[in-house]
Amino acid sequence: MIERIGLYTGTFDPLTNGHLDIIKRASQQFDHLYIGIFKNDQKNPMFPTDQRVEMIRETISGLTELENVTVIRHESDLTVNVAKKLGVTALVRSVRNATDLEYEKNMWIFNHAMTDVETILFMAKPEFEFLNSTRMRELTAFGQDVSQWVPENVAHEIEKLRKKLKNEIK
Repeated sequence: MIERIGLYTGTFDPLTNGHLDIIKRASQQFDHLYIGIFKNDQKNPMFPTDQRVEMIRETISGLTELENVTVIRHESDLTVNVAKKLGVTALVRSVRNATDLEYEKNMWIFNHAMTDVETILFMAKPEFEFLNSTRMRELTAFGQDVSQWVPENVAHEIEKLRKKLKNEIK
């Protein structure tokens, strides 16, 4: 039997409870799931890539249901090329709304043309449909507490960053 290996990629800046839900659900569908933290400076990251990798590793470290999950860092290659190198059988993507679905459909067209790696879409649970990292960065920049929407360790790092930025402004 072929081992089922998934790859869920993103910037995860910051990791939200919605992302974590997708990771948990996807990990149940694969023998092994990679979480690929991608560097994307165009998104004006709140945290450096290495820190995002460590935050996600810390988030999943104590969760026994996620023992088949490995967090990797990725700098400068196409997702499909990384997938081929890792022996991935399916890319994992998440969809919150029609806009996400259209984006993922377009990505699927290109990915499918470049590789035979399948794409599996996970629908966001209703309670997570509104969550996205961009909104978390925006709220943080305006001094708002986002702890209800991110894992506890991520909330702690955001709070440290918020305090640092507040002190720099003074």
